[in-house]
Amino acid sequence: MQTALLPDRGVVKVVGDAARTFLNGLLTNDIDKVAPGNPRFAALLTPQGKIIVDFIVTEAPAEDGGGFFLDVPKALAPELVTKLNFYKLRAKVIAEDLSAVLGVMAVWDGQGDTEYGLCYPDPRLPALGTRIMLPPHLAAEAAADLGATLVDAEAYDAHRIALGIPRGGHDFIYGDTFPHEADMDQLHGVDFHKGCYVGQEVVSRVEHRATARSRVVPVAYDEFSPVPGLPVMAGEKQIGQLGSMAKGRGLALLRLDRIEDALKSGTPLTAGGIAIRALKPEWGTFTWPGEAKATE
Repeated sequence: MQTALLPDRGVVKVVGDAARTFLNGLLTNDIDKVAPGNPRFAALLTPQGKIIVDFIVTEAPAEDGGGFFLDVPKALAPELVTKLNFYKLRAKVIAEDLSAVLGVMAVWDGQGDTEYGLCYPDPRLPALGTRIMLPPHLAAEAAADLGATLVDAEAYDAHRIALGIPRGGHDFIYGDTFPHEADMDQLHGVDFHKGCYVGQEVVSRVEHRATARSRVVPVAYDEFSPVPGLPVMAGEKQIGQLGSMAKGRGLALLRLDRIEDALKSGTPLTAGGIAIRALKPEWGTFTWPGEAKATE
């Protein structure tokens, strides 16, 4: 079992009598289903349906004080608190950035629990393992309590990349990406049966019309790694952009229709002159170029 402190992750706490209803009216997932040990992956969107910030929402047990805790990109925690305060109006809710005192650890390749922090499974994919919110200075003690090997964050990032899981700010741009493009619909980040939330009309339209032309998908390369951020080319035509890269695998935001055109014409994909191959993630249920239409 391995564990790593993730220095790019922060924590936002949301409490108050109306906190659950408040969050449920804003976020892409059904917060009514969140309970201690039963988190949800969700996002706050613009009215145009683009991702402002994505995060994991978990709830602390009542005996530990309760409240909702959001596992967020640390750099976006202040903006998220500002947005939540903008939307709360007279709701009895307090949103607070706790990133100065709380961090997030990831645990994978095994299961465990510790009293050093708030533990919850990663709701996106079982293979991502468990997350723990705790004061960062307790990371070594928590790892020992779990019986896990404490490794650096790059090891977790390579694990994430191998699984094909997008990371905001690296594999897609916040403020300019729809949930379907970031695979949130595939990774349990959108509830299509809940009530209204900010940006819902756009997200529902993309879902029902199956109009997601671009997605973050895995890519593979054989020798030298192309540089993240390079354009992905099919011949002379750009079809997307590279994101995270590690150990022969990577992620890229690509136009699926242009992948299909490249496959039909036998045109190889390249990035910086290096050959790459676009792959369908094992967890993907969307239609892949060359496949018959999938049941989403």
